[in-house]
Amino acid sequence: MSETTPSPNSECPVARTLDIIGDRWSLMIIRDAFDGIRRFSEFQKSLGVAKNILASRLKALVDVGVFDVQPASDGSAYKEYVLTQKGQEIFPIVVSLRQWGERFLFSAQETRSVLLDNASGEPLMPIEVRASNGQKLQPWDCHRVRRIAGEP
Repeated sequence: MSETTPSPNSECPVARTLDIIGDRWSLMIIRDAFDGIRRFSEFQKSLGVAKNILASRLKALVDVGVFDVQPASDGSAYKEYVLTQKGQEIFPIVVSLRQWGERFLFSAQETRSVLLDNASGEPLMPIEVRASNGQKLQPWDCHRVRRIAGEP
């Protein structure tokens, strides 16, 4: 299996997702893209990752459609990595990881970054899993089933 090809034997959406965005650098690149970073050199400076690793992860994310490569918006010869709709829809995953980390990995006196709503300037409400009727769900309130393609 390559970095860009999901495991063909996995029926699990979590496993296939992790095949694509489950490593540290891929998620950190996506996080930076949500913060407005678009150029290779900006990702490299922000993350401090080796150029070969960054190039590999960006290529993989482009190959699976998380990013598009476009000419620089300022008209220069540079290329920019722009999140596609598929990439933008990773936002709740990144927010969930952030909120979990805020809750469990920092002591009260530690400095941390906080994600704020642009309109209100307030921190985001915690992400919750909800049923179709709006009721908050816990893991024990859900179960998995196997769906065969083409069947209802």
